[in-house]
Amino acid sequence: MLILTHHSLTRYTAGQQESAYAVQMVVMATQKRRFRAVFRALEEQYPDVKCELDFTTPLQLLAATILSAQSTDVRVNSVTPELFARYRTAAEFAGADRADIERIIYPTGFFRAKAASLQAMGQQLCERFGGEVPMTLAELVTLPGVGRKTANVMLGEAFGLPGITVDTHLGRLARRFGWTTNTDPVKVERDLMILWPKKDWTKASQLLIWHGRRRCHAIRPACGACNVAQWCPSYGEGPTDPAVAAKLVRTAGRG
Repeated sequence: MLILTHHSLTRYTAGQQESAYAVQMVVMATQKRRFRAVFRALEEQYPDVKCELDFTTPLQLLAATILSAQSTDVRVNSVTPELFARYRTAAEFAGADRADIERIIYPTGFFRAKAASLQAMGQQLCERFGGEVPMTLAELVTLPGVGRKTANVMLGEAFGLPGITVDTHLGRLARRFGWTTNTDPVKVERDLMILWPKKDWTKASQLLIWHGRRRCHAIRPACGACNVAQWCPSYGEGPTDPAVAAKLVRTAGRG
């Protein structure tokens, strides 16, 4: 999204600055209305939207999210029952046999690096946070294997705090809807923070991720079977024929 700053406007006359701001305000108002319409339609489309990683505690979600890097939620969910049964606390992760963790999480890929992150995560939680998962983004991103995406998942899903989770699906859809032109996840997140009401950050992230997994695919999106097509500037990137598009719809996300 184009945001005109004081610095960028100094090259223009006062009249030009006023016109530029007026244009920006109109564009932003249009984008906010588009977001509200899309949000409501997706709420109707996916009434059961939720995080697709299986967990019951913040520690379990943190571990599962670390495992989800370069993997799918389905694959992560296939290994976490054994992982969580064997390692129930941060201290147990910290004192684990690394080879045992590697064996359990092998199907998720990059198992050696992920096992190291899980063990280091447990150690850091014990040493710095009393064995508990911290509840702020600033603290979460200091943990091994945790970036802004994982931290925002934790805020929204484990603690009920607003967070925008910019994964590959959300980033793609934000660009298709014209809410950002950026590809850097941090810049995408900042653009969306301006447009989206804070109270909707977590649920909007969930809805768009679900939509990206089920209909708005990276290749051949199911445009003709999309209930938000009327608000999408990118309509037509995929098949618009309803019968053809319907065959592209997935009934469940693959992660």
